[in-house]
Amino acid sequence: MILTVTLNTALDLTYGVPELVPHASHRVSEMSERPGGKGLNVARVLSALGHRTVVTGFAGGATGAVLRELLADLSPQQPADPGGTDTPGPGATSAPTAPTATAPAPVTDALVSVAGNTRRTIAVVDRATGDTTQLNEPGPLVTADEWAALLGRYEELLAGADAVALCGSLPPGIHVGAYAELVRSARTAGVPVLLDTSGEPLRRGIAARPDLIKPNADELAQLTGSREPMRATRDARRRGAHGVIASLGPDGMLAVTPDGIWQAAPPAKVPGNPTGAGDSAVAGLLSGLVEGLSWPDRLRRAVALSTATVLSPTAGDFDRAAYEELLPRVGIKEHAPAAR
Repeated sequence: MILTVTLNTALDLTYGVPELVPHASHRVSEMSERPGGKGLNVARVLSALGHRTVVTGFAGGATGAVLRELLADLSPQQPADPGGTDTPGPGATSAPTAPTATAPAPVTDALVSVAGNTRRTIAVVDRATGDTTQLNEPGPLVTADEWAALLGRYEELLAGADAVALCGSLPPGIHVGAYAELVRSARTAGVPVLLDTSGEPLRRGIAARPDLIKPNADELAQLTGSREPMRATRDARRRGAHGVIASLGPDGMLAVTPDGIWQAAPPAKVPGNPTGAGDSAVAGLLSGLVEGLSWPDRLRRAVALSTATVLSPTAGDFDRAAYEELLPRVGIKEHAPAAR
């Protein structure tokens, strides 16, 4: 089982308009809603890849109730026992790169209820240009008792987890060192932990020595002060992360790990909506970890999923056919380690 933690869940609303014009009234031609927040996006992709996933974090109010109803629709099967596992452990032999057909796996709701109302995010897609305008609410105020309830739930779930992803922003009321606390708990439990956040929560969290962080170029520059990818990624690793996987947008990903340094790139730059592409990459990295794939194969999967998400007509989902076509075509370059 893979555990994802989304402290600031959201109900994602997407509006499609023929053309977005400032200061004008618009008729919405398409509308969709779905459970969101980075960890829930990761869980949706993991489910599509056949990995049983448990999601925890906070949900509350009328918006939270809608989110949980939509989350239940992701898992038509009976929810699996979070204590089980149906994938090889991290020490397993590397699997073939080629994808195999899999049925969606259950996504189990282990969210903690809060008194406040879950936030909404609104994406307005301009169909004329393909551009997306994003509006993100701040999230509910979380009390000390609600945070304590989350910590208790998290400790219980770690006992059955093969890996955990800590994803996204912090809602109001949660202290800035929250992710560092969750990283330390995962390390104490012996569960590999990936941290995907930004700003001061990332700075504090990296000091707790997560197994992986996955910043994008802007987040990496904010953390290290450098925009040169190799220098910044190595600097981030020196700050505490065992491995740093930097998202470079259309140029793919750069991985600096204890086992080596690799860069993975899609065969070509593609047009489309990048919303959710980073979350798909996290799902690729985590699924590859628990399946025991080599680093090059993990990166191929992450880049192929990320690119297939950009190509998907629905923001945040991945195009399965594009993923299967792209996977063997992702280029991998190994870099020599830095001189000592």
